[in-house]
Amino acid sequence: MQIAGEEDLYSIMLHAPVGICILHAESMTIETANIHLLKLINKQAEDLAGKSYREIFTLAKPGDESALKMAVEGRQHQDDKGTMIQMLNGKKEIVPVTFVYKPVKNNKGKVTHIAIWILENTKEALDEELAAINEELAATNEEYAAANEELAAANEELATTNEELLKTQENLRRSEKLFRSIALNIPGSLILVVDRNHRYMAIEGDIMEKMGYDRRDYEGKHPSEISPERYEASRHLYERVLSGEKFSIERKAETGEFYLIHFVPLKNDDNIVESGLIITLDITEIKQAEEKSAKLAAIVETSDDAIVSKTLESVVTSWNAAAERMFGYTAEEMIGQTIYKIIPEDRQNEEPHILSRLITGERVDHFETRRQTKDGRLLDVSLTISPVMDKQGKIIGLSKIARDITDKKQEEQRKNDFIGMVSHELKTPLTSLAAIIQVTQKKLAQSEDQFLSDAMEKANQQARRMASMINSFLNISRLEAGKLLIEKQPFDLGQLLQEILEETRLTVTSHIFSLKECSKLTVNADRDKIISVISNLISNAVKYSPKGRLIDISCKLNGNMMVTVRVKDEGMGIKPEDLSYIFDRYYRVETNHTRHISGFGIGLYLSAEIIKRHGGEIWAESELDKGSTFYFSLPQAESSGNS
Repeated sequence: MQIAGEEDLYSIMLHAPVGICILHAESMTIETANIHLLKLINKQAEDLAGKSYREIFTLAKPGDESALKMAVEGRQHQDDKGTMIQMLNGKKEIVPVTFVYKPVKNNKGKVTHIAIWILENTKEALDEELAAINEELAATNEEYAAANEELAAANEELATTNEELLKTQENLRRSEKLFRSIALNIPGSLILVVDRNHRYMAIEGDIMEKMGYDRRDYEGKHPSEISPERYEASRHLYERVLSGEKFSIERKAETGEFYLIHFVPLKNDDNIVESGLIITLDITEIKQAEEKSAKLAAIVETSDDAIVSKTLESVVTSWNAAAERMFGYTAEEMIGQTIYKIIPEDRQNEEPHILSRLITGERVDHFETRRQTKDGRLLDVSLTISPVMDKQGKIIGLSKIARDITDKKQEEQRKNDFIGMVSHELKTPLTSLAAIIQVTQKKLAQSEDQFLSDAMEKANQQARRMASMINSFLNISRLEAGKLLIEKQPFDLGQLLQEILEETRLTVTSHIFSLKECSKLTVNADRDKIISVISNLISNAVKYSPKGRLIDISCKLNGNMMVTVRVKDEGMGIKPEDLSYIFDRYYRVETNHTRHISGFGIGLYLSAEIIKRHGGEIWAESELDKGSTFYFSLPQAESSGNS
């Protein structure tokens, strides 16, 4: 027998003299069981409800799975004979039973439940149970037959009424479908539907609570019942939309939010307005974005710096007024063109290099270069370029700020020219003065007046210091003018370090010097320039470390055929925030300990430039109150060997 539906199932289960349990077809969990089954397995109803069928009937054989599957698919049930179940009627027994699996369908023909009948497998018990079941089913069928006759009569009476309601129901379904579609697909909204009498038919939206609406208080009610004042202020809007007018208004709440409200008349097939649809959208973020965009646009347009946007292919997409003034091209002339239009021929390779850095998310800050104007002039500019990303973090473009630093460059050139001129003019008299001091010092060497002898020695030291400073300024001037010549030749670096250290020991007796690991390392470099670098590092180590401390000098050959020189002191150290700037021109670390130490901040800058022009690197490591270590590297000469 096929069980017709869920109501049939529960009626049969209550009266059946056999064990029956009901499973949910998808989860295979027990929903209920009749008294006969509970007695059969000696369990309470709460022990079974919600439990997995396989968990309760642990002795079921694998054949149950195929029977269950057939029942879920709605196919004819199968009896699984020989399956064992544990019986607990006072004592532990194993009794043979038969499991009968029957699908239960809803009124749409879908299997929603599985009825499992558990029959004792003795012939007498089986015959009695089946007979009783058949009697119950026969009685149930008679009852359903009578009920069906009554329903048939009722259906005939309702047929006429149903025909009249079909059109109304279709219109309601159409309206409901439209409303639900709008409500589900418009985020940040409140949606109202009012009938021709202004009564609320439906209310939905994810900002409903935020705007002070509660569906239970509104649906089916007239707005005058809820808030008479609000209704009086809005009634004319309801009348407009229900008269067939479609319009929108914008409102700002007392709390600062902005809302855009659309009024849409809903018409039937006869083009008659049946209700009004009111859609309220929260546009606060859009308003804020518009305001921010307007401010940003104003900043861009009034900026003295050229602000340009471009694609990852270097095609210009925006060009502000300052860019027009700076480069001479109008926005119409540049938008859609590549930025190469303003890059000089000898600097075309800069753009791919910059792009390779930007596409990794890196920002390029204060990149100094030159760009060409429409009339052919070359401008010194400082570029700051940033990647533009979307909400997902994907780079979609580039933003560039160009600042004209031509005046700054000219001022620097004038300053360098002045420094070079002054240094050159000072060098001649200082050379003469140094010669006079040296001659005087020799004549006073045997003098009994110790004061004069010491004074001449100090004067000679100061003259040498001034000569070193002047040479540094001259070198910077030549460097800025591109006239600092590097004349490379192979020489023994260890021997050079030994010579410099011997000379230093003659003039500096306040510190301990150590030189190691520098045997027969030949480099290809400008000997005089490297002397200047090493002397500067040793001089700084002396100046910035207390008397009596060790200054350790060493060098070694690295695996990349570069020779590294190290100068380590036990001085005051350098703060981490200063460490990255110490090789900048004119930069000096300002502390209470360094204010009395003379210097112009040019020694390390000049040393760094000399090493860079040799194809090497220079860097430093430091720890406050423990000392600093300066390193520089030079290429090893090709014929050099390390013994």
